[in-house]
Amino acid sequence: MLKKLTKVFRAKALEGGTKIAINCEKLETRVAVMEDGELEEYTVERTDDVNIVGSIYKGVVRNVETGLKAMFVDIGMEKNAFLHFWDAIPEALDSGMEEIRREGGGKGGKKRQPRITSQDIPKLYPAGSEVLLQVSKGPIGNKGPRVTTNISLAGRYMVLMPRNDQFGISRKIEDPKERARLRKVMEKLQVPEGMGIILRTVATGQRLRYFIRDLSILLEQWAEIEDNAASNKAPTCVFREPDLIERTVRDFLTDEIQEVLCDNAEAVQRMKELVGTISRRSKKRIHLFENSEPIFENLKIQKQIDDAFFRQVWLPSGGYLVIDETEAMIAVDVNTGRAKKQDKMILQTNVEAAREVARQLKLRNIGGLVVVDFIDMRGRRDQQAVYRAMKERLKMDKAKTQALQISQLGLMEMTRQRLHESLNMTVTEPCHYCQGRGRVKTPESMSVELQRAVSAVLAKHRDCDDLVVIVHPDVMERLKTKDSELLVDLERRHQARLTFRSDPAFHREKISILDGSTQKEMVF
Repeated sequence: MLKKLTKVFRAKALEGGTKIAINCEKLETRVAVMEDGELEEYTVERTDDVNIVGSIYKGVVRNVETGLKAMFVDIGMEKNAFLHFWDAIPEALDSGMEEIRREGGGKGGKKRQPRITSQDIPKLYPAGSEVLLQVSKGPIGNKGPRVTTNISLAGRYMVLMPRNDQFGISRKIEDPKERARLRKVMEKLQVPEGMGIILRTVATGQRLRYFIRDLSILLEQWAEIEDNAASNKAPTCVFREPDLIERTVRDFLTDEIQEVLCDNAEAVQRMKELVGTISRRSKKRIHLFENSEPIFENLKIQKQIDDAFFRQVWLPSGGYLVIDETEAMIAVDVNTGRAKKQDKMILQTNVEAAREVARQLKLRNIGGLVVVDFIDMRGRRDQQAVYRAMKERLKMDKAKTQALQISQLGLMEMTRQRLHESLNMTVTEPCHYCQGRGRVKTPESMSVELQRAVSAVLAKHRDCDDLVVIVHPDVMERLKTKDSELLVDLERRHQARLTFRSDPAFHREKISILDGSTQKEMVF
């Protein structure tokens, strides 16, 4: 019976639609979101990792840098958090939300407070003062976390802004009738004075009672946060962002999700309890995956994950992308590869590349400044088609993105919000062999350096005429086959005797020169 159910689940997962697969292991939890069998989003959370994005801290301002227009706040972590003056000003809604002015109903129709500017911030938050803030961006590389005083609490259907009295509706809800209905719903909600809410995209078609319940949960959550802040001394964490399982239920389990497959019975039960209070219909879509074969292997996900670590990504037309990730920028090069270099094929390859670049940015969780070097196109119309393809695909990304038109040089500049370390940085570390360069010196280069080093040692120690040189086997092979005459000439010029040995344990770029009589290592 179990085998039959597993076959049914697998067949469904390979069909069209949006599915979520969750793999729970002792050291990590993995969540994969698939669209028509293609991996769209992949998140990993390790047991030892602490996700602080969204968490709320009571911190202490350590120093105010007016030149940088920023403050450094101690929130109890190794590095102080970075609070820009802009992030300490009550913000307007971003471009993804439409602001709604409430005429009445509830308690949100109060007069606006005097506008705070960046010049007021040093007076409001002097060094030594305590401040309640939320992590908007986790520590990346050598940088500490970035924080904001504009706190928001995400619920199932809405986002509560306890210190901002603005109201908004997601612009992704495009139906005018639905937007009008949600405005009326918003008027009926009893939102405390000085607070605001944003209705999320998932609010579409939902009844008033769901919003009332969601708002009640968020207000209770905020009251608990205020109690924690009042009763604990700074620096301290007063609210911890939920773990990956709970965030998945909150952010992904929408009406568009056909089913959720998870290989852990406890996690399945927990998800059903979390979603049961919100939607019984969603509860029925959560299933336990039981099979001896790992869930990601069974659903053909693992290979797609492995491909996300490759520098080269092939396109259906025969072209390919080359993706290079640096600390400050992502560079993407589009190449024709096996595709024919005709105008129609170039356009097709670039359109495929635009869609794949948008997908890869989300899949690899990379961002910051992104520069895409498309194949040169003659017509402006073709460039516009590629640009539209990129913009359309970016709509599927929950991170904030901005893309500019293709320049005369064939480059598209864009940005993508970066909240966490990239997937690559999360699961890998710099190679100890190549020191993170991704390349090592050739045997020929090492032969050149070896001859230079031997000459330097013999010139410095004229009384030493017997040297033992130890190198990597690859370098040794080069010395024996192609450079033997050069080494004989080196001995003749310095009137010295050179003995060469290879050591497989040596790094290819390591050279050790010993005094032949004392076996002491020579400095060069």
